[in-house]
Amino acid sequence: MAAAHRPVPAPQAPLRICHAPQGLPDPAPAAAGADALEARLTRIRQAGFDAVLIPAPWLLPAGAHSLAPVDADLSAIGSRTEPITDRLSRLSQATAAQDLKLMVRLRFDRVSVDAGAGTAPPGWYRAHPEDPARDPRMPVSDRGLMPLQDHPPAGFAARWAARLSGWADAGVSGFLFDAPQCLPAHTWQELLATLRQHAPPPACLAWTPGLNPQQLDALRDAGFDGVFSSLPWWDYKSAWLAEEAARLERVAPVLASVSPLDAVKAGPARTDPRSAWAAAFTACGWVADEADIDPPGPAEDINHWLGAQPLPTGPPHVLAGRDGRATLVLREAAEGATAILALNPAAAAPAQLDWDAVASSLPAGDILPHREGDARALDADALPPAGCAVMSVTPMPPVRESSRHPGPRTEGGAGLRIAIESVSPAVDDGAHPVKCVVHERVTVQADLLMDGHDRIAAELRWRAADEPQWRRVPLRLVTNDRWQASFRPRRVGPHEFQVAAWFDVWQTYHHDLDVKHRAGLDLRLEVAEGAQLLREADKRAARQASPDASVATLKRVLNALPDALTDAAPTDEQIALLLGADLARAMHELDTHPFESVTALRYPVWVDRPQAAHGAWYELFPRSQAREPGRHGTFDDVIGRLPDIREMGFDVLYLPPIHPIGLRNRKGRNNSLTAGPDDVGSPYAIGSAEGGHDAIEPKLGTLADFLRLVGAAQGHGMEVALDFAIQCSPDHPWLAAHPDWFSWRPDGSLRYAENPPKKYQDIVNVSFYGGPPRRARKLALWRALRDVVLFWVDNGVRIFRVDNPHTKPLPFWQWLIAEVHGQHPDVLFLSEAFTRPKMMYRLAKVGFTQSYTYFTWRNDRAELQAYLEEISRPPPADFFRPHFFVNTPDINPLFLQTSGRAGFLIRAALAAMGSGLWGMYSGFELCEAAPIPGKEEYLDSEKYELRPRDWHQPGNISADITRLNQIRRANPALQTHRGLTAIPSGNDRVLAFVKATPGLGNVVLTVISLDPFHPQTAHLDAPLWLFADAGPAQLAAEDLLTDSRETWRGAARAVTLSPDQPYRVWRLSLNG
Repeated sequence: MAAAHRPVPAPQAPLRICHAPQGLPDPAPAAAGADALEARLTRIRQAGFDAVLIPAPWLLPAGAHSLAPVDADLSAIGSRTEPITDRLSRLSQATAAQDLKLMVRLRFDRVSVDAGAGTAPPGWYRAHPEDPARDPRMPVSDRGLMPLQDHPPAGFAARWAARLSGWADAGVSGFLFDAPQCLPAHTWQELLATLRQHAPPPACLAWTPGLNPQQLDALRDAGFDGVFSSLPWWDYKSAWLAEEAARLERVAPVLASVSPLDAVKAGPARTDPRSAWAAAFTACGWVADEADIDPPGPAEDINHWLGAQPLPTGPPHVLAGRDGRATLVLREAAEGATAILALNPAAAAPAQLDWDAVASSLPAGDILPHREGDARALDADALPPAGCAVMSVTPMPPVRESSRHPGPRTEGGAGLRIAIESVSPAVDDGAHPVKCVVHERVTVQADLLMDGHDRIAAELRWRAADEPQWRRVPLRLVTNDRWQASFRPRRVGPHEFQVAAWFDVWQTYHHDLDVKHRAGLDLRLEVAEGAQLLREADKRAARQASPDASVATLKRVLNALPDALTDAAPTDEQIALLLGADLARAMHELDTHPFESVTALRYPVWVDRPQAAHGAWYELFPRSQAREPGRHGTFDDVIGRLPDIREMGFDVLYLPPIHPIGLRNRKGRNNSLTAGPDDVGSPYAIGSAEGGHDAIEPKLGTLADFLRLVGAAQGHGMEVALDFAIQCSPDHPWLAAHPDWFSWRPDGSLRYAENPPKKYQDIVNVSFYGGPPRRARKLALWRALRDVVLFWVDNGVRIFRVDNPHTKPLPFWQWLIAEVHGQHPDVLFLSEAFTRPKMMYRLAKVGFTQSYTYFTWRNDRAELQAYLEEISRPPPADFFRPHFFVNTPDINPLFLQTSGRAGFLIRAALAAMGSGLWGMYSGFELCEAAPIPGKEEYLDSEKYELRPRDWHQPGNISADITRLNQIRRANPALQTHRGLTAIPSGNDRVLAFVKATPGLGNVVLTVISLDPFHPQTAHLDAPLWLFADAGPAQLAAEDLLTDSRETWRGAARAVTLSPDQPYRVWRLSLNG
């Protein structure tokens, strides 16, 4: 048997294949149509294609409705036949003359009933069990055929490999195999191995639309160079396209065809440009029908786009549009860019580009259009009916400088005439940064007050901390002196904003003039006053650089007004000019901002990359990943597990400490004080003769091995997070080099770590400050710890889980995080602080990106609901990002110990649906919960021993976790801790809540039973009120677990949940 072929990586340039479904005419000089063939091939090449796909030109039965051959080695030429290789040789020469490759589509899962022994040796195929005479429902394409036997006969692969090798010798550059499920993977390996001996080897593609997950899994090791998505059947909004792509990528790089290969086109209708762009955008190559390649079709534009930039490499991420919103498809591209395809699912109505709904999925950078039409769509934030637009997020450098700008300006002592109060968002009145991610809308509000009835103008000023100039956004009155504006930062790092307000001279005049005009009063003085204001503005414009358009508008109005006060009443045209919107804009630009008041504080904002707010974490001990019991695992063993972890939908791989483990006081199994010779010890006892925090435990591998793991994780779309534990074993090199960094007891012994009643005899803690009376910070220690973080950052780590930060000084964390962010603003810090709530919040304020929470111990509906509501709303939501870990190596929650498989499903759903960030420690998917009696700790804890597992053992919930993560990825509302609203369930054992993006572009309803033992029924009122004050008459509800849809109206709905399926999830919209 041939060795398993690993799927080849996606090509640097995507395949651009033109499908000629009826084949190509014979290019022989004497053959009819030879000249037409040359013109066709020239047209195909000019449209930007590099290959032509034809059906196999083998001998077919008369009136054939399928590719099933009579003779696979002959080709018809007029009334006679010839060897098929002769025909293919002429065709390949003709295509090569136009710099095109020839690809052939074929299938051998069926042959004609008239096929000879050369094509269908005895015993290879069987008669069709049905007969159209008995069953007229039998498809025409299945009539007169014989299907392949269930198990390929001996010699099948060798015979076909020899046949196709001859075709390759004749110049065929690629094959597209229909019905690849007809052969097992090992047979494909044998067949394709022969073809790969050609130089260059032909591309071997498989037509896979419609195959179920089991059929695709069976093809993983087949060795195909490409497989096809089911894009021709996509509705431009369903999430299944991305889910299918994830399955296909485990087989081979994904291609897409605009149309089904056997599609019958009636009339001159052309392919929808949306499907053409979607095919090219979502895959590593695309196929277009020859009938659709000419202008005004998009083929030439698409191929130019594909050839003008690096191919997008990441899997498609579909963010579906509902209720008049566009669908956005995202793909990672080279050098940190992200390509965006916006599609309007509706054919008869425009669609809004809802950036609020997709902000959580966009990386830092400017959003730029590809074409002129795309620029119009981006400017209007809308697509026309059946429209599409191509854009990209171009990376921008992070902000690395602190603000050094001068303070706010006020107009002498008069600035206080306008009061600016209650500015939000603000953390402790601006003492600490508000947190957001790039492209997230930051909505600023403030109360603006001034005496009298004069009008106020105001603006929000914001900028990155390294930018010299403010970006300005007008503030608008919302209600009762409350004003509002918003901005979207595009770069990672520190930003700031302030609010400015001033007496708006022109709007005050405008308002008074309008009121008096409506009342029919004499306006001669008012017109003269207006002219005076315009002349003053004209003089100011002459003394300074002013917008030309504004000056021109001002002069035009001045010329239409009298030079001085007259007895003549002003005309309606003059009043209209003074009240005009163009003049109001011009006067706003030329305003001097009298009595301007500016907030005394520049309110800080820290902008993170999207992974700060949403992610799914998987924690594992590398040493336990070996498949052989008793062998110490390595980083290579972890690499072997990456496909399964990614398949479950996790995007962060979190590793406990990977450093050398001390020998002195090493712990034995189950935290015993005596270690045996084979005991591996706790990885938190960091440091030995092999090194400290910047070294690697030799049994795991080397730094080069770790870097390969980081690269392999990136290749699977995951980041590696490392544990930063500031503790040392008694063997740590720092004890010998820097004994003053540690605490010593009066008897000269080291003070080991304690968390009463727990004792950690194998660990000693550093001492951050010196002794009395100065108690100065030990700056050398602080710098050494900072340098540990920077060392791992330089080696590809951008996420750190910090062990017990609440037991270390807050000033140290504020300093260290600022030092790291000064060089690498994209680094994320997760606080493992199971401590008092206010200390959790304080750690977030001083710089931690995310935090573990008390979610682990919240079990009943009332406390869960109260906690979810607390952390999803300001003030905590503005600075605190909760990370819902369902378990940890230290915490085996009592609920999981006693609830069985249903309890694990319940906690997974609560975490995955309730927070943008959730995580699990490996073994959770296997429902591991054996405790040390009377404790919330694991029996035979992996902290102290190797723990190999069968990751596919019966009863696991891996498929359920996979589906939860798929739902999260497709629904931006679930990618943040914000936007949660609790819904009455009518049952204290059932929790129900809605999560929604601003503007309701994405709304998800989750209902979870908290009872792992008994069925529970919730009684839900459809949340019609969420979509409008009056409430619509009905909602479209898409069940995200069963992929079914229904219409919900006002009546209460009964939702029954069982231990086998304790949760339900719906996406809600007005129109579906």
